[in-house]
Amino acid sequence: MARHEVWAELARLKDTTRFYDAVIEEQDRKEPRRIRIGDHWLSDFASCNYLGFDVDPEIMAAPAELIAKWGTHPSWSRLLGNPKPYLDIEDQLTDLLQAPDTLVLPTITHIHMTVIPVLAGKGTVFCEAQAHRTIYDGSSVARGNGATLHRWRATDLGGLAIALRKAPKDLPRLVCMDGINSMSGNEPGLAAIADICRAEGALLYVDDAHGFGVIGERSEAETSPYGALGNSIVRHLGESYEGLVLVGGFSKAYSSLLAFLALPTQMKEYLKFAAAPYLYSGPSPTASLATVLAGLKVNRERGEEIRGRLWHKTARVIDHVRKLGLSTPNVSGFPIIELPAREPSDIDAIATILWERGIYVTLAAYPLVPRDQAGFRIQVTAANTDEEVEQLNATLTELAPMLRPADRHRAPGI
Repeated sequence: MARHEVWAELARLKDTTRFYDAVIEEQDRKEPRRIRIGDHWLSDFASCNYLGFDVDPEIMAAPAELIAKWGTHPSWSRLLGNPKPYLDIEDQLTDLLQAPDTLVLPTITHIHMTVIPVLAGKGTVFCEAQAHRTIYDGSSVARGNGATLHRWRATDLGGLAIALRKAPKDLPRLVCMDGINSMSGNEPGLAAIADICRAEGALLYVDDAHGFGVIGERSEAETSPYGALGNSIVRHLGESYEGLVLVGGFSKAYSSLLAFLALPTQMKEYLKFAAAPYLYSGPSPTASLATVLAGLKVNRERGEEIRGRLWHKTARVIDHVRKLGLSTPNVSGFPIIELPAREPSDIDAIATILWERGIYVTLAAYPLVPRDQAGFRIQVTAANTDEEVEQLNATLTELAPMLRPADRHRAPGI
């Protein structure tokens, strides 16, 4: 499709579906997952604030005290001056993740675009085919800096092993992938991939933007199959950090502008100078540092109860999808539920019904996704009410004739 045709189709989607570039005028104070667009109120199932920390009163009250002490925005790059809240976060995060060390930077996109090229050097970066677009973008920057870029699929581990053996062993070999996939909600077999990388001497780089805060280590104290503590996919699978760098963020479950790497201390010290954000990026605002610290406290004190509620709300939706005989790639029970359309041409009618029934979702329409992947994605949060879940399920029943049945399931692409 030519560029002008893409622009025309995007303009049409914006005019006809109301799900793109929508201006949210207001959020209901009493039912915080209800939003107003124009004069229309909708239940929000497009938010990635899985734990509901964005509307938790204790966390919402946290910024005032820290702002009174540090102002609205730290004015130093981290290399020149580190406000102590940064170090407090890294200390608590390292303990939560049970990692060798951690480094916090403003966003995951910053990390991918700067750290992947540094770690890949002039070697080979292996980017998994389903990995997030920002991982591919960082891998492309590495290629522009002289690295070789190789695509691979998590379903072809033999192919990955062969490609690793063929790549020059005297240069870095960096394998990049998602933890919890942002579309399917599934985990792509990290343990087996980690085994291959260790056997071949390659460094594994895992982006668990969506898993962090939700899934964690298995424990007798867990309130759901998500596990306990929300300390990410590495701990959930009982994996180690040997030969593995974990990337995650606070912008999803913790609802705050901050991201991190879990990594060896020696690598951390190197990246402070070799990767741009530590010196050149504008810092995260004080309010985000405050809400991260408050979120870590709430996670320790109430996290298991919150994850339990999130699991049960999500399970109600997934169970209903299965009873309707609809296709979804989600086999994990994670609160990302993708529902493909039966026919790509149905997407406008689907959007109309969702809008009229007061359900706001992440709409996936062509040309934003390939035609055969048109549909929508539901993101459940702990802040969604039971009534909203019932409203969603009733709407899915109405939409069922226009959604792909389970026997026609195809896994989503990039």
